[in-house]
Amino acid sequence: MADFLSPAEWAAVFLSLRVAIVATLASLPFGVFAAYALARWHFPGKTLLAALLYLPLVLPPVVTGYVLLIAFGRRGIFGAVLADLGIVLSFHWTGAALACAVMGFPLMVRAMRLSFEATDPRLVEAAGTLGANPIVGFFLVSLPLALPGIIAGATLAFARALGEFGATITFVANIPGETQTIASAIYTFIQVPGGDAAALRLTLVSIVIALAAVIASEIIQRQGEKRLARSA
Repeated sequence: MADFLSPAEWAAVFLSLRVAIVATLASLPFGVFAAYALARWHFPGKTLLAALLYLPLVLPPVVTGYVLLIAFGRRGIFGAVLADLGIVLSFHWTGAALACAVMGFPLMVRAMRLSFEATDPRLVEAAGTLGANPIVGFFLVSLPLALPGIIAGATLAFARALGEFGATITFVANIPGETQTIASAIYTFIQVPGGDAAALRLTLVSIVIALAAVIASEIIQRQGEKRLARSA
């Protein structure tokens, strides 16, 4: 297997996994909070907030990447302040993780929101009558019941991050060993003569990784649903 890919191709694979994992884990708490707020809370501007959260789904990825560049570039609105603190996002793998997190966030929130909406709020109310405050009720009732949807949302975000191209290449460019993920490496290989074989190899690896993630998610989801059914 080690001879199947060249060192440059392996670097793109490992970087893609690193970026996708960091993007998913970093956005997971915010995704759970946003999904729960949209599913359970009523507040002014809720529709506008939902539209803003889902906006990356309908915007061209290049537009999202350019907005990130304006905001978090070295001379950007927030990027200049972060650079003074030693935090550099543009043209760095951490910026790729940020771009992937932004692009995958709507998918994550959507799946989690549907899961929270499917749970019976009367169960939380029952926990409240037993002395549980809203925070305890969330962690002991709402969160476990919505776990299958949370897993599904995290998997969707991971798969989206793994295949992200437009926003990433706009925000952090295509630097081998630093920001060149599988998608940008494939793009590079198909632009050069004789690069079709490398592009095909990376395509196959990308399909295998994404398929494995989806299958693992299905297995974990079903096990979670069985445990919840037994405890009900």
